[in-house]
Amino acid sequence: MLHATTTSLEDLATPAAILDRTRLDRNLARLAARMADLGVALRPHMKTAKSIDVARRAFPNGPGPVTVSTLAEAEYFAGHGHRDITYAVGIAPHTASRAMALRKAGVDIKVLLDTVEQAAFLAEAGQASGVTPAAFIEIDCDGHRGGLRVDDHDLLKVAAALKESGSVLAGVLTHAGESYALHTPEALTAAAENERAVAVKAAERLRAAGHQCPTVSVGSTPTAHFAAALDGVTEVRAGVYMFFDLVMHGVGVCSTDDIALSVLSTVIGAKPEKGWIIIDAGWMALSRDRGTAGQRVDQGYGVVCDLAGRIYPDLIVAHANQEHGTLTIRLGSSRSLPDLPVGTKVRILPNHACATGSQHERYHVVAGQDAAIEAQWPRIRGW
Repeated sequence: MLHATTTSLEDLATPAAILDRTRLDRNLARLAARMADLGVALRPHMKTAKSIDVARRAFPNGPGPVTVSTLAEAEYFAGHGHRDITYAVGIAPHTASRAMALRKAGVDIKVLLDTVEQAAFLAEAGQASGVTPAAFIEIDCDGHRGGLRVDDHDLLKVAAALKESGSVLAGVLTHAGESYALHTPEALTAAAENERAVAVKAAERLRAAGHQCPTVSVGSTPTAHFAAALDGVTEVRAGVYMFFDLVMHGVGVCSTDDIALSVLSTVIGAKPEKGWIIIDAGWMALSRDRGTAGQRVDQGYGVVCDLAGRIYPDLIVAHANQEHGTLTIRLGSSRSLPDLPVGTKVRILPNHACATGSQHERYHVVAGQDAAIEAQWPRIRGW
């Protein structure tokens, strides 16, 4: 925990989540400008940051439209003035009731579904709360997760079920999750175009059947950064772009200099004969995410930096126990272990910013290579 007298990373108890405000602001500005150039609205996904202080950097002129992944997030951001919220996870009976309670309180929350059964219990939740639900139909654009194929007969059945039950069809929503497995500009651009084309075709099919479909929502951090055009799309959702991470670096969306989140850790031991340095950040602090294992460069549990955020070449967290991490030189490298005596502090760039962030209650905010802590930003946890 940060005490009132702790003003520097050098004095901060570890492990701790560190957020570089300079990189965060640069990442936010980059995608906002890109979406403006492409003529579509950006609806940031707050599932990575889960922090009102980060949202305020994304919306300097006051609360704007956001995407969330939990009802806890929806309630949290609604409590901080955000009134236009998309809950982008398939609705369940208990989440339908909570979402309709928010709607009754004046929040324009839209939910996600892809079955007639969901449309039925959403309508029941709306009736119980005395409100009219609004829902997106989820479209499967690449086989990554849930949703209906654009040519699925159930697409029109679900739309009809919403209409007959008195709910509003907000539009269609898709997520190009398979883009995370790509790593060339050509493949990412093609994935973005496929995402766009499938979503637009689904909307056109619904409109041809007599349904209003005002919103065509697409989004993933890779496709948002590689889309060549977004004709027919009304909004883009993305979340991890705020912080970026090693997976996004491996995909080719960012450089390591763009990664805004790191975990501060302290060297607590060494095994020179094994080529090990031991730190006090294990998978409880870093997460168990090994998202780079299937990429061209396996980054272990994270890349190691000095206190200013400068990378130690080829030094990674190769192994992680609950509260211990083991630093080694990556296989195949001819470099030697750096001299990191017990007590030295290091920063670990994470594989997956969402997973790593979820391990921590707050961010300790710094700017660039300055080790001074300028703020603490709490984050929401739970469901």
